[in-house]
Amino acid sequence: METVKIIIAGPRGRMGSEAVKMVTNTEHFELIAAVDHKHDGHMLSDLEGFHSINNVPIYSSIEKCLQNVESDVLIDLTTPEVGMHHARTALQHNVRPVVGTTGFTKADLEELELICKEKKLGCIIAPNFALGAVLMMKFSQMAAKYFNDIEIIELHHDQKLDAPSGTAVKTAEMMNAVRDFKQQGHPEEKETISGARGADFNGMHIHSVRLPGLIAHQQVLFGSDGQTLSIRHDSYNRASFMSGVKIAVETVMKQDLFVYGLENILE
Repeated sequence: METVKIIIAGPRGRMGSEAVKMVTNTEHFELIAAVDHKHDGHMLSDLEGFHSINNVPIYSSIEKCLQNVESDVLIDLTTPEVGMHHARTALQHNVRPVVGTTGFTKADLEELELICKEKKLGCIIAPNFALGAVLMMKFSQMAAKYFNDIEIIELHHDQKLDAPSGTAVKTAEMMNAVRDFKQQGHPEEKETISGARGADFNGMHIHSVRLPGLIAHQQVLFGSDGQTLSIRHDSYNRASFMSGVKIAVETVMKQDLFVYGLENILE
């Protein structure tokens, strides 16, 4: 198998550090550079936790990085604003982005899709790289054909910036595509404390929980006469996302189109 040359943006983050391990432990992957705004000019081996990783330069600028190294794929695990800039710039340099950052706007996604069409390059943005989470979304979409009373409860660590999570929004979008519309709850329902019923997504409700000790968890609850159905996924560490990142890197090398959601590349 041909070696895939990879840049990782955000190597010091919890997800980024796991991505560094995954890439360096995959025989046909080669980590050739990292992007980190604090350590320009250093080597990755200079940083705590990466002393055994040799010959990987760090750049603070994605532009400078792409000008100085020849790469195939950018793995970005930063923030929505930075991730959008990195993905756009990577495509302009004929490098395929694999992005695990949530919080992109519809306009952002449309812009990246347009660039992919113009450049005939692949790009994969995934709200969640855990394979179990992707299956949870697909199973929820299946159930939404038969249950149209639905509540989503997503639970994440208290440092997460966006609410609801990208996974919750993507799940709601997938279910909305097959669900018969229904405005849930009593017609005269009233929130005595604003927000008690969560966000309203075309009649469905999404609730966001943020607590220390959590990683990434989601439960989709379905209700009907005399029965309920619960579909839940839990990630207990960030290594759980790496199998999906690996699949995305391998897949994006074979594609010339924009993909939003890992479920679209799983057979």
